[in-house]
Amino acid sequence: MACTISFASSNALTIRKLDCQSYVGLKASKNQKIVYIGRSIKLRTILVVRASAEEHKVSVKRSVLSNEECEAAVVAGNAPEAPPVPPNPVAPIGTPVVPSLPLTRRPRRNRKSPALRASFQETTLSPANFVLPLFIHEGEDDTPIGAMPGCYRLGWRHGLVEEVYKARDVGINSVVLFPKIPDPLKTPTGVEAYNENGLVPRTIRLLKDKYPDIVIYTDVALDPYSSDGHDGIVREDEIQIKIFLQIVLSCCEGFSTFIIRVIMNDETVHQLCKQAVAQARAGADVVSPSDMMDGRVAAIRAALDAEGFADVSIMSYTAKYASSFYGPFREALDSNPRFGDKKTYQMNPANYREAVVECHEDEAEGADILLVKPAMPYLDVVRLLRDKSALPIAAYQVSGEYSMIKAGGVLKMIDEEKVMMESLMCIKRAGADIILTYFAQPAARFLCGEKR
Repeated sequence: MACTISFASSNALTIRKLDCQSYVGLKASKNQKIVYIGRSIKLRTILVVRASAEEHKVSVKRSVLSNEECEAAVVAGNAPEAPPVPPNPVAPIGTPVVPSLPLTRRPRRNRKSPALRASFQETTLSPANFVLPLFIHEGEDDTPIGAMPGCYRLGWRHGLVEEVYKARDVGINSVVLFPKIPDPLKTPTGVEAYNENGLVPRTIRLLKDKYPDIVIYTDVALDPYSSDGHDGIVREDEIQIKIFLQIVLSCCEGFSTFIIRVIMNDETVHQLCKQAVAQARAGADVVSPSDMMDGRVAAIRAALDAEGFADVSIMSYTAKYASSFYGPFREALDSNPRFGDKKTYQMNPANYREAVVECHEDEAEGADILLVKPAMPYLDVVRLLRDKSALPIAAYQVSGEYSMIKAGGVLKMIDEEKVMMESLMCIKRAGADIILTYFAQPAARFLCGEKR
């Protein structure tokens, strides 16, 4: 028996691969057939899938009885012979003989074969679930990132276009852009963030010109553009503290001046609104404020709507933790803070309920997607937001998670591919609808069955 699929060569469907290992005994062969249409002759391609004689030898003996005669024979008690019932399996020698446990429910019944396991699988992954983070810079050449094996700063005109082409080839059509800004363009107020001819707007326009249907997410924050390396504008407050010094037997009194640095919230939000509008004007589909300033989602929504960008979505970094897993990312963008840390605006890793507060605020302010970052160490927070909100939930498998899996694979401590897929499945199972991950391309190739 053969299954034949035919189609005209002028409107041909490309079948890139038939995985015969997944379909035992099937072999693909292509034939061509001449078809006369009016006075013209067209060559029609026919794909024939047949069971190969080598792997699928089945001998069926047919009788000359009609269907009615076969039914009459069965009614008369002359049923045809069928293969014998398989014998009961024999346990290994030494297996104890025990009575069956009185169980009414045995969950292992639904796990006893690959077909059953596939039938009842609750969580599935697809390349459509992935958003590919891409690092870009002004250079022509792609620069490898030492702390993230396999990742590069891509030249925005060449390497980036090729990388997006490869991603789309395996079903990934969503990317998020992170720029490495030249140091001379960094300022305390991050004005380069809303330069409409800056690196990110130029890149968006280029990608939309090459791939009009691509979904482009952007990062809205000042840290790549700030000379201080923080997500907001830094104010330096001088304070004087009275001190006493004891010199030999006498005491003297004096003052010492200290600098306290404060991340300014409302002034930063003003800059972020201009940044989001510049990205939307260039063609961004989703702007993603990752700064964790208070009130920024409502302000950005109002700014976008006022400029006619009501269709541009906001993916808010709702629960972004002050995590140590971000190290390799900061190397990639050369965006380490010049001083201190980001604990006054990013969330405390010890806090769980606080994520609900952020969730309710962002939802009320008009966010379209809520994101948790990092992903794997915060799966409980992913599930919390999934249970508390009807909005789509995103999770960011960050650079530290990626690099640890890559390092474990290089050292042969783990099976990198299996751990990669398990980690992504766990994030999806926890409740994430989309996953930002540097594993997007290899994971998509695995799902497509294309081991390259």
